Amino acid sequence: EYAEEEVLYDEVTSESGTGSTVLPESQKLIRTVYMEAETLSMNSLMGWLDERGASLNGYYEQKSIRRSGSRDDGSYYQNADLTIRIPADKLDSFVAQVKGVSNVISYNESQEDVTLTYVSTESRIKALETEQARLLELLAQAENMSDLLEIEARLTDVRYELESVTSQLLVLANKVDYATVRLYISQVKEYTEVEEQTVWQRIATGFKQNLRDMGQGAENFLVWIVTFSISLWVMPYSSSKLMQASMAGCAQRQQV
Repeated sequence: EYAEEEVLYDEVTSESGTGSTVLPESQKLIRTVYMEAETLSMNSLMGWLDERGASLNGYYEQKSIRRSGSRDDGSYYQNADLTIRIPADKLDSFVAQVKGVSNVISYNESQEDVTLTYVSTESRIKALETEQARLLELLAQAENMSDLLEIEARLTDVRYELESVTSQLLVLANKVDYATVRLYISQVKEYTEVEEQTVWQRIATGFKQNLRDMGQGAENFLVWIVTFSISLWVMPYSSSKLMQASMAGCAQRQQV
């Protein structure tokens, strides 16, 4: 469910005078934060993230915790790869608190302005709703079968497009309302001393994050390929069995 938000608009007429562009007073931004952090206790930090995220009405979109090797004291080395969705208006506060409970060694934020896409999608929905209402009026007034079928066909198309565009707006609204925090955590014995990153270090950090994202995507793609390949192998085998059974049934009926 999404809360309705009343937005004030200014109308700006185009130079040609044939149309107008409606822009909202506030921008629609998709904010994404990439953070790499260290912790002395993965369990404690994860517990804090669970509690703090829930208190902000946030949620995990993806959560992966891995153990590797063992320490002298018998404990494990751990790292976590998290995708957390946080209400956009709480993002700055959440990031500051993460920095307070862990050692953040890299930080990067990107913003995507989707204001025009958001507004045009809303306008398209309104236009489709208007057309749908008009088609329902015409449907009630239709006097012959030809007109009735034509109106119903167009009404079906409008309803399908309206459902699709509405879903697109809901997805876009969710991305705007909830910022994305990509957080990679390593459990360490001692914190790494953090120095202010140079431009090239920031580029390297962004490159590593992109590689990590690509790795996750490649893993998902590999799972799909294997599943699809098995399906292609099983389907001909199953079809062959069905054909053999069908031929056997036909032969028995001919003998009878």
